[in-house]
Amino acid sequence: MAGVSTATVSRVLNEPERVSAKTRSRVEAAVAHFDYTPHFGGRALASNRTNTVGAVIPTMENAIFARGLQALQEALAADGVTLVVATSNYDPEREAEQIRVLLGRGVDGLVLIGEARDPALYAMLERRGMPFVLVWSWRPDCPWPCVGFDNRAAARAMAERVLDLGHRHIAMIAGVTRGNDRAAARVEGVRDALAGRGLRLDESNLIETPYHLEAGAQAARRLLADSPRPTAIVCGNDVLAAGALTEVRGLGLKAPADVSVTGFDDIDLAHALDPSLTTVHVPHRRMGQAAAKLLLRLRAQKGETTNVVFETALVERGSLAPPGK
Repeated sequence: MAGVSTATVSRVLNEPERVSAKTRSRVEAAVAHFDYTPHFGGRALASNRTNTVGAVIPTMENAIFARGLQALQEALAADGVTLVVATSNYDPEREAEQIRVLLGRGVDGLVLIGEARDPALYAMLERRGMPFVLVWSWRPDCPWPCVGFDNRAAARAMAERVLDLGHRHIAMIAGVTRGNDRAAARVEGVRDALAGRGLRLDESNLIETPYHLEAGAQAARRLLADSPRPTAIVCGNDVLAAGALTEVRGLGLKAPADVSVTGFDDIDLAHALDPSLTTVHVPHRRMGQAAAKLLLRLRAQKGETTNVVFETALVERGSLAPPGK
């Protein structure tokens, strides 16, 4: 219909800058007429590349991953790469299964959340020569490409701020640490801060629970039933903190006058709570963009790659004050 060869049609679809505007317009008119879409399988077979990247995230129910994934998708799309997302529900076995499914679908690279997983899985990815990037987690001696921040240091800084305000009866609501190095690192950061002041975080003042509002509320109810009651509850993320604040009000207490509550992540919910939430700001979008750039370099095998670390920041709002204030 366009009066050109199949090779020219292919160039228009894949490398339009190599074709004159006049020829390109004829091919594009024919494409529109037939509602033609390039066949994914045929294109993948011809190029031995699918131009897709897989990401396995713990859950789609929690807003902490939304901004980062959006930025990741936008940066990949700008390079002509499609993002395919799967979820693990914080289950290491399910994550391994989803990774294998994505590999079976021929993805050109993977984005994985955090570092904690079976070493055999890393060995399989390396044997296959599969480019991958770890996101939301970073340490200076990480042996794999990573883009993230120091979860332990960020949690330690928050706990030290709580201590500096005079709190000594401190409890923590953490995410489940099994298979979750971010949650585990945040617990260790709080432990570091307390140990530095001669205090402890143990089973009596630490609850691990899934990242849900109701789970945060239930954990706060248990902690606030203790005697002496904690004057501050440090939470592993903003969703747990929101649940804790809801329970504080439900028990007829006031935050921060009776108990201070802090979060982690600085999602939009933190601004909407009453009182607004003191939390740790995490640069989700910048991590997503940097992860895309690093993965694209790995995929193209273009020179040296460098792990990327971001700084976090404490954001003080109304939910934190000195005890009894």
